[in-house]
Amino acid sequence: MKQPAIKNRVDVVTLGCSKNLVDSELLMRQLVSNGYTLEHDSDNPRGEIAIINTCGFIGDAKEESINTILSFAEAKNENRLKKLYVMGCLSERYREELQDEIPEVDKFYGKFDWRGIIADLGKSYNKELEFERSLSTPSHYAYLKISEGCNRTCSYCSIPLITGKYNSRPIEKIEEEVRRLVDKGVKEFQFIAQDLTYYGLDLYKSMKLPELVERVSDIKGVEWIRLHYAYPAHFPLDLLRVMRERDNVCKYLDIALQH
Repeated sequence: MKQPAIKNRVDVVTLGCSKNLVDSELLMRQLVSNGYTLEHDSDNPRGEIAIINTCGFIGDAKEESINTILSFAEAKNENRLKKLYVMGCLSERYREELQDEIPEVDKFYGKFDWRGIIADLGKSYNKELEFERSLSTPSHYAYLKISEGCNRTCSYCSIPLITGKYNSRPIEKIEEEVRRLVDKGVKEFQFIAQDLTYYGLDLYKSMKLPELVERVSDIKGVEWIRLHYAYPAHFPLDLLRVMRERDNVCKYLDIALQH
C-alpha cells in the first residue's frame, strides 16, 4: 500500500561527496527553521517535497544522480510527491538539458541557490542562520568545509567547471563554525575541500593550511582533526610538523591516487 505524503516533511537526498553533504546540511537548517521536518530515505519518498542534491563529478556519479531523479519523478507521477526540486553539481552544469528531459522536476537550481529554494517554498531565508547546519552525521563528528572551487585542471574532473576557482574561507569564520559545533557536542572535525593543500593561496597569498589546523587544534573541545582531499603537489611540509606536535591532529592524510 502506497503511503500518502506527510505534510510539512521534506525528503533531502544527498548524492556524491562530503562537500555536498555540508551544502545539504546548510539548506536543512533553513528548512527546519521554517517548520519542516526532514527525511533522508532515497528509496521511498515520504514527504510532500523532495530536494535532490546531485553530483556531476564523473560518469558513474552523473548516472546515479539521473536515476535518483527519475525514481522521484515516478513517485510524483504516482501522486506520492507534490514538489520535486533538484540542486547540486549536475544541476549547475546541465540545467537546460535536464529541464528538457525530466519535466516532472518543478525546478532546477544551481549548487548554492538555497535562497531560491526557500523562496519557492514560500518561506523566509534566515540570514542569522546562514552558516549554521543541521548535522546528518553521527553527533560526535562533522565535516568542516574550508573552501569552495578548485584551481587544478585534472583531466578526469569537471569540478572547476562547476564550482569555479578556489575560494578559501577566512580562518576566523572557520573558527567560529568550529566553536558552534563544539557547543553542539562535536568532537572530531574532518577537514574537506576540493584541494586542502591550496588553502590560503587565493585569500592570503600563502599556504595557510598548517596555521588553520593549529588554530582549530587550539580550540577547547576539539579532540580530533582529520585531513581529507590533500593534493600531492605543492604540499605544505610544515603541516607534518603540526601533525607531529599536536596530539589532537590525526596522523592521517587522505590523498587521491588518481592525482
